[in-house]
Amino acid sequence: MRRSAAEIALSLGVLALGVGAVVITKGLSGEGGYAGIGPNFVPSVISGGLLVLGAWLLFEALSGGWRQAVPDDPEARGEHAFHASGFGWVSAGLFAHMALIGHAGFVIAGVALFAGVARGFGSRRTARDLALGLVISLAVFLFFVKLLNVNLPAGWLLPLLGAAGT
Repeated sequence: MRRSAAEIALSLGVLALGVGAVVITKGLSGEGGYAGIGPNFVPSVISGGLLVLGAWLLFEALSGGWRQAVPDDPEARGEHAFHASGFGWVSAGLFAHMALIGHAGFVIAGVALFAGVARGFGSRRTARDLALGLVISLAVFLFFVKLLNVNLPAGWLLPLLGAAGT
């Protein structure tokens, strides 16, 4: 029977985390409002889940090792190699979105994000990606502003969008 010290240690760590969560949850108020559920309900559920998970992991670790463990070899797991250029394009799209949303507006920022992510996933059709990003971002913008009544920044497109954005 195989017993892994790492599996046992991790199992005990999850159990300890569950015990700590139970101790902290006991200090929370259990008095509920009109719904009858107090602020300790969700932490209690999570604490119980951690205890069950830790006990299950420990049982498996002590009875021959974790079943159906993920292989250590990335190729055996079906993972692909890291592509720095793809990561860079997706990151650039995200940073462009963060930089543009305050001044250029939601739609322009969304176009930049869409185009960056599309390029990161291998698309070389920039004009198509920009057009699709514009259509999708504009649709999402109008949905939130017109139907959900959520104010999103219109930015540079304020003259075109009129009262739709603030």
